Amino acid sequence: MTKGWKELPEGGLITEAGNAHKYETGDWRNLRPVHNPEKCINCLFCWIYCPDSAIIVKDGKVVGIDYAHCKGCGICARECPDRVKAIEMVDESEFE
Repeated sequence: MTKGWKELPEGGLITEAGNAHKYETGDWRNLRPVHNPEKCINCLFCWIYCPDSAIIVKDGKVVGIDYAHCKGCGICARECPDRVKAIEMVDESEFE
């Protein structure tokens, strides 16, 4: 049976805990963070500040970016120390 508009949950409600991983939101971005592992000092500032938990860390080192969930806000690139700049924001059109 199809739900009518009266049966749909109110927008903005979290009806199931921990369900954010099901929703891929990476196609919203127009800038993509590109991580340069050769420059990276693994301070993990990008991981700490990323609002989407899109920085992938293994064994205390940044190993990549979860582009399925990254919205391209640029916080990771901005928080990377100025002397390092291991993350660069690149126009998404370069990857199409």
